[in-house]
Amino acid sequence: MSAAPAANPLLSTWTGPYGLPPFEAIEAGHFEPAFDAALAAHRAELDAIASQPAPPTFDNTLAALDRAGRALTALEHLFSTLSASASSPELQAVQRRMAAPLAAHTNAIYLNAALFARVEALHEQRAALALTPEQLRLLERVHLDFVRAGARLQGADRDRYAANMERQAELNTRFAQNVLADESSYQLVLRDERGLAGLPDFVRAAARQAALDRGQAEEGVHVVTLSRSLIVPFLTFSERRDLREQAWRAWVGRGDATGETDNRTLVRELLALRHEQAVLHGHRSFADYALADTMAGRQSAVQALLDQVWEPAKAAAARERAMLDQVREQLGHDLAIEAWDWRWYAEKVRQQRFQLDEAEVKPYFPLDAMVRAMFDCAERLYGLRFVEQPQVAGYHPDVKVHEVRREDGTLRGVFIQDNFARPTKRSGAWMNALRWQARNGIDALPIILNNNNFAKGAPGEPTLLSFDDVRTLFHEFGHGLHGLLSDVEFERLSGTQVLRDFVELPSQLMEHWMAEPAVLKQHARHYRTGEPLPDALLERLKAAATFNQGYETVRYCASALVDLAIHAREAAEVPDPVAFERETLERLGLPPAIGMNHRLTHFQHLFSGSYYASGYYVYLWAEVLDCDAFEAFVEAGDPFDRSVARSLLDNILSVGNSREPGATYRAFRGRDARVEPMLKGRGLVPA
Repeated sequence: MSAAPAANPLLSTWTGPYGLPPFEAIEAGHFEPAFDAALAAHRAELDAIASQPAPPTFDNTLAALDRAGRALTALEHLFSTLSASASSPELQAVQRRMAAPLAAHTNAIYLNAALFARVEALHEQRAALALTPEQLRLLERVHLDFVRAGARLQGADRDRYAANMERQAELNTRFAQNVLADESSYQLVLRDERGLAGLPDFVRAAARQAALDRGQAEEGVHVVTLSRSLIVPFLTFSERRDLREQAWRAWVGRGDATGETDNRTLVRELLALRHEQAVLHGHRSFADYALADTMAGRQSAVQALLDQVWEPAKAAAARERAMLDQVREQLGHDLAIEAWDWRWYAEKVRQQRFQLDEAEVKPYFPLDAMVRAMFDCAERLYGLRFVEQPQVAGYHPDVKVHEVRREDGTLRGVFIQDNFARPTKRSGAWMNALRWQARNGIDALPIILNNNNFAKGAPGEPTLLSFDDVRTLFHEFGHGLHGLLSDVEFERLSGTQVLRDFVELPSQLMEHWMAEPAVLKQHARHYRTGEPLPDALLERLKAAATFNQGYETVRYCASALVDLAIHAREAAEVPDPVAFERETLERLGLPPAIGMNHRLTHFQHLFSGSYYASGYYVYLWAEVLDCDAFEAFVEAGDPFDRSVARSLLDNILSVGNSREPGATYRAFRGRDARVEPMLKGRGLVPA
């Protein structure tokens, strides 16, 4: 007699600590039955709202919609978390199979005529409903969600729109999986001292750990992967120019090669579908459609900001190139600097001009100490305490779970951190939620995740971070605080669910504290000796803060300009994305030795979903806000001024999307943001 099949843990109430799912019991095969049940339950809830005989009210329609589908939302959050951070071939297969059904369900919500009629009726009556400001904001946002998802389309247009969105979901999934496949399959194997030439101990340790993680246990074998925290140090230090070129070509070539992971045709089809989507909404381009619901509002505002930075950035990069060429000539190197050389020569300049060597700096930035530093900042600013719960299992042994408690000891939320790169984890760094904060129907405490991709140190050795790694750590923590400190009634308005050119304000603002002398002196200590970061080294770090910012700014702006340009096309015909990218960069005058942050064939911000499509500019837009916002602390004379922090909490971090973002910022700052602090911060104008 065969054993009975194991019960599906996803079909039962999650009874783990804080309502966490039973990670250790979950298998890929559990998801499809669980989705079937959750989708059916949500459809029943929606049908009940849409078909009720009572006329629409805020409570029986808007508040009910916000409460509906909580089980489905929790399942989707779990599924996306595991798919991004602990994937497997079996889970990826489920992703591909579920992409269209999940998109079809979204269509079934927003293309439900009876449901939209109730929302539309309330929207038309909104001035007479005596709603609270948050209720009015929810009504306006939900109504706009319906309209932007095609609720006003009819007949063939409605059917075509539904098919379009389902196909986009399938292509987004395939695009992301192709990038992950290219990243996880690449290994630059270094077997002897010649291959390791120039690499400091911390890079060797990370490359050795990467070899062990990939089954390369032979003594002395090291592996360079396409994880940013490993390949960037390799490009910075390796004396082997031939190997730097090989690794660089693999890094920039992700998704751009004939075979199963070729993303070029996927990008073309996605662009065609997005153009059709925009036209169905009455817009001439996808950029017009996408930007209509942003702070910027229109292409011209985005273009004006990028133009304001592009030429000064190129000029700064040209000055940096002159420094690099000077070092190249001193070293007697005849070959011109190529894209795989820039970081190597920049490190030589950094050592020569600022007496800074990353190998000297990194021992002062062990990961555990930097995590303590960011927790300490959150306590000093907002009164939060992060208490690790080692007995609570995450979805991977690397994962750490923390309780987040207020000053009075009450529980504010749960913070989960997953810091290390793995072959089963997508690249980059991100924040997401297993549960958003809300009070509508249930007092839901937030469960917030931060994912990074740091190269793990060798067994028994700490993971050492670069200054940029520390910045990334604090950046994602800023997103995490935005989710944890949310204090709103409705889930739709919670946490980071704000306009996309506002969402990076809390994250980029948090970066300012990682470089504060008070933070560095307390937490940046040599991992072996415990010696605090020396004053002289801190001064050299500050002096070098804007060095190579021309290079970094050009790379970022090039990606943002290409993103805007390719989505601003008004013709239905889609060009070859690689040719379009090349021609656009030539027109802009991008120096080829600099390159861009993300090429279109692996630009996951744009093509593993549409949230940042036409929107990669948002980091610069938010930088204007974050630099201006931090000036409030500068003006107060204390980076931890509690009155300024309280205003930031009350007016930005806790309000989610319950207020219009421009008004939110003005409530904090008393005025609109000014661009000058950002330009000074990047060294693009005199300080």
